[in-house]
Amino acid sequence: MTRMLRGLTASALFALAMPAVAAETPQTPFHCEPGETYYMNVMMSGIEYWKPVFEMFQQAAEQMGCEAKFTGTPEYDVNRQLATFEQVLARDPAGIFLHPMNPDPFIGPIERARKMGVPVVTFAADSPRSDRVSYITSNNTREGRIAADTVAEALDGEGKYAVLENPGQDNHDRRTAAFIERMESEYPDMELVSQAASNQDPSKAYNAVLTIGQSHPDLDAVFMPEATSAIGAAQAAKELGKDIVIMSVDINAKVLDMIKAGEMHAAINPDQGMQGYMGFMLTWLAAHPELIDPMNDYQSKGFNPMRVPYVDNGLSVVTAENADAFYWDKYEAAREGAEQ
Repeated sequence: MTRMLRGLTASALFALAMPAVAAETPQTPFHCEPGETYYMNVMMSGIEYWKPVFEMFQQAAEQMGCEAKFTGTPEYDVNRQLATFEQVLARDPAGIFLHPMNPDPFIGPIERARKMGVPVVTFAADSPRSDRVSYITSNNTREGRIAADTVAEALDGEGKYAVLENPGQDNHDRRTAAFIERMESEYPDMELVSQAASNQDPSKAYNAVLTIGQSHPDLDAVFMPEATSAIGAAQAAKELGKDIVIMSVDINAKVLDMIKAGEMHAAINPDQGMQGYMGFMLTWLAAHPELIDPMNDYQSKGFNPMRVPYVDNGLSVVTAENADAFYWDKYEAAREGAEQ
């Protein structure tokens, strides 16, 4: 009986001590303070590409008790995006996850953000001469090279091709340059016959491909560094009645439908969810540099110790065989069902 009482007494004392022990357990530093908010800022806010990026940016934020907001402008206008960036700065954000439409116009605004103590991480497009802390993207050069390999393989390494461009947007310029360089260096029997600026406008892409196809009846392929132009390019190829290999980077529901229907050959798609999730982590860490003490001269030079020049979020080649895995509405519905 005495032994049982001793056991009960010990158990009771342990139970009483438990809350005190738990209270003394230090809270993980990987959490947000109330109201700590991170913004994702983009150009052309209606583009479907941003949706899975923000979905995972927001999930990472919620997992750490932070708030996440999406901002941007519906117009393809760098000045309007700059205005939305300044509006975000006025809201005292903890950090900004930025897709800059053009690199250099954001140098000054990003510098102002740094002076205000607001770190900026760029994604999918960069402002390399700015004071952004990190840049996350799928490797644009690798995207262009894989797109070239895919087109050349479809044509057995021989044929004539054209390129549609969006001059001035950093990531698109890198993709286009890498595509052409790869063709020239690895596929000498692939001939570039025309380049045209479609500027993410399906109507301009449609007219450009019609014109190029009429001037070059033996046109075999067209590459463009983004998804919107692919819609017009594929329609023009269809009306020309030619079996032209249409290849883009990025996707949307219409592009996926065309790939499945055989109206487009394939598309390169950055792993958007990973871009958003890891993008939030980079932005959050940039806002909490006190957690990082690397063995370098950051203290004497006064730069953010979280500075990571480049992170590759990966990519996928989308074909008719795997296109169903890339529809935003299916992905969104599956995630909503998993959360219920």
